[in-house]
Amino acid sequence: MINHVSLQQLASKSVVNPTGANQTGAVDVTKSFGEFLNDALNAVQEQKEISDELTQQYITGQISDVHSVMIAAEKASLALELTVAIRNKAIEAYQEIMRIQI
Repeated sequence: MINHVSLQQLASKSVVNPTGANQTGAVDVTKSFGEFLNDALNAVQEQKEISDELTQQYITGQISDVHSVMIAAEKASLALELTVAIRNKAIEAYQEIMRIQI
């Protein structure tokens, strides 16, 4: 679900750019954040599909390793639980912002 990022990849991307060159606007940041969320949701969906496929293979007798089936099912379950927890925290944060009086 979470891709590992090497230190070289992190070093090549500058978070703070004091020279002002190559600035990104709010639209670019929003677009990349949206892409990040989309990729994360696709990874959760992929975990579910892998789990379903392994379960189907186990039921039909194509594989006999119940451990890999259970591990894939647990990974999919944890990914879904994490996604729901993040969604709930985002909704709580939005509701808290909406309660702020200006």
